[in-house]
Amino acid sequence: MKKKQIFNLESLLETHNHPFKVIDAALNVVAVNRAWEIYFGTDRNDCIGQPCCADNGNNVCRHKKLFQSLEPYAGVYPHELPGDEQANLRVRGYPLLDSDGALYIGESVIPTASNTNHSKQPRMLGKSSAFNLLETTLKKAARVETPVLLLGETGTGKELAAAFVHQHSNRAEGKFVVVDCTSLGEDLFESELFGHEKGSFTGAVGAKKGLFQLAHQGTLFLDEVGELPLSQQPKLLRALESGQFRRVGGTTIHHSDVRVVCATHRNLAEMVSRGDFREDLYYRLSVFPVQIQPLRDRRKDIPLLCDHLLKQIGEVNDCQYTLTKQALIKLLQHSWPGNIRELRNIMQLAAALCDNQIIDESNIQIQPAIPKMAPPPDQPGVVTKTGSDINLNPLERIEADFINELMEKLGGSRKAIAKEMNVSERTLYRKLKRYNLSQPTH
Repeated sequence: MKKKQIFNLESLLETHNHPFKVIDAALNVVAVNRAWEIYFGTDRNDCIGQPCCADNGNNVCRHKKLFQSLEPYAGVYPHELPGDEQANLRVRGYPLLDSDGALYIGESVIPTASNTNHSKQPRMLGKSSAFNLLETTLKKAARVETPVLLLGETGTGKELAAAFVHQHSNRAEGKFVVVDCTSLGEDLFESELFGHEKGSFTGAVGAKKGLFQLAHQGTLFLDEVGELPLSQQPKLLRALESGQFRRVGGTTIHHSDVRVVCATHRNLAEMVSRGDFREDLYYRLSVFPVQIQPLRDRRKDIPLLCDHLLKQIGEVNDCQYTLTKQALIKLLQHSWPGNIRELRNIMQLAAALCDNQIIDESNIQIQPAIPKMAPPPDQPGVVTKTGSDINLNPLERIEADFINELMEKLGGSRKAIAKEMNVSERTLYRKLKRYNLSQPTH
């Protein structure tokens, strides 16, 4: 059994900016956060005790499957909104273990379409010269139909930039569909991107549209496109060039008219030279490259971003926060390796620590930078640990630590590690790549 995140229910809920719910083993909702109430326009007391979803108890219920396999999931699923309206939502789910040892599911829900009135649309903020240049460049990109490649460090707001391109384009009335490429392993890629037909595989009890089709006449945002499995990249290239695709298990050719925006924190050109990314796909996606500057290069925007983040946190907590001058100075002096995502986390913690809603210097808790270790020389057939600057969610961090423990225990043998984890070597290879752990030589 994989390790699971241990949590305290009350402290966990409000750490999420997006709508978040907790489901128990009886497949009932036991808690939702304030963001859930705001987005769906409902009271949490009306949610608690309700079935997890319309598929509750069926073999297709994603929550039931997680309790059986303990495997995290990510994908786009239909969700009933007030007034019998239905929307497709991007969902991430993972197992949680509370302090009493009870197993739950934590599920974060993120809208995939821009045409929703149930939440205030996030937007880019700034007034620095770097931000003004970025905004001007993105508006130019929005006016044309060429593919856009957003480059920049993690946490710089590439998804917001992609949404900005969509909102200022001729496709603004269409959907803005997000594809999280970090969750598209070889076994999920075609089904999630192109859909599947009924009976195409075990558990496919009905036909399902893929994300490519959902984005018809809108924008398809491929987030962290550098994480796509190499074996699946030709299928994406073929669909992008022709607009045509087949669902898994189907013979009918479908067509989708999409505008593509991609993002990555990796150097795709170097990946091409190493053979980790297809050259033809790289040139297809990088027609209009846009570099997004890190937060340390746009410090003038920090006060404005702090005000915005504190207003968001205040809406959730039903109060108003104030930032002192000394606290702001401390923030301006930081180097921000985690960029805006790190700033948001620090503001959330500061709001929880402060007294009387006044955030002073002592409430600004900046975590020390994670040192980067030089990996030892590779040995044939051996997996070695390496330093990592990637952002992982709590469950991924636990799994990465677990793999590191197995490396030490089993001497770095990939075959032995895969056997101990009860996964294939191919699956282990994908995890090593995702967690930025060095690969063995063959």
